[in-house]
Amino acid sequence: MELRVLKYFLAVAEEGNITWAAQLLRISQPTLSRQLKQLEEELGVTLFERGPHAITLTEEGRLLRNRAQTIVSLADKTEVDLKRSTGDLSGDITAGCGEVGGMSYLARRMAEFRKAHPAVRFHVVSTTADVIQDQLEQGLMDFGLLADPVDTERYEYLHTGISDHWSAMVPDGHPLQTRESLAPSDLVTEPLLLPSREPVRRVVMHWFGSLAPQAVIAGTCNLPANGAAMAANGLGLYLCLDYGASYPGVRAVPLTPMFESSSVLVWKKQGVSSPAAGAFARFLRA
Repeated sequence: MELRVLKYFLAVAEEGNITWAAQLLRISQPTLSRQLKQLEEELGVTLFERGPHAITLTEEGRLLRNRAQTIVSLADKTEVDLKRSTGDLSGDITAGCGEVGGMSYLARRMAEFRKAHPAVRFHVVSTTADVIQDQLEQGLMDFGLLADPVDTERYEYLHTGISDHWSAMVPDGHPLQTRESLAPSDLVTEPLLLPSREPVRRVVMHWFGSLAPQAVIAGTCNLPANGAAMAANGLGLYLCLDYGASYPGVRAVPLTPMFESSSVLVWKKQGVSSPAAGAFARFLRA
């Protein structure tokens, strides 16, 4: 498979129409149709269901689209990084970050680094831990900022030294909303919403101690805003890290005994993907 042809395939998948995609790519429609047919013959599968006015992806086509997006993104990133590998340090550094207090540590180190290397640009993508770890493996992200617990076996890492405390998002009108803090015995009879990451749920259950088997789990969620909305609409009390943000219809009530989680900055053990990212990793270690 040629990278150029994968780009053609992605354009058609995006537009849903060969004529429009050909105009976007500035090639003739017969040329584009021939390239797609050759790609299907090379792979031995049908990638498109062709209708009179539009085409849609087959199951095999959807699989190729997901893989091709990763391949093309990584190729484009590599080309940019290599072109910027000579002369004064420049380039782009991408960090995937969960919503954790350790972001203040990372932002401070980014600012310090750019004072010495003003041509370097940082890009922060806020997303979930699973996405961050997948994209670190694929080389699409250089660094990841994750809430503990984190399996650091595959990574170089630094603890940020900043901890976040846990709270329960309690909906308006609920009898527990006016409490100063909530203990396991207060929550064990309530329907609960927990974080989506299984290692984090284990830590939460450990906080419940001997009452853990009695906990009623109504669901899971991986983004605080969505969890707060679920709690506000009566699905359950959402247990999450408290970043100080306010959400409509709920109040964050701290947990007691105090329950805290730290955050970890990670990058791949075998090295980062660009000179700029490598220099930043060494700066973090200094």
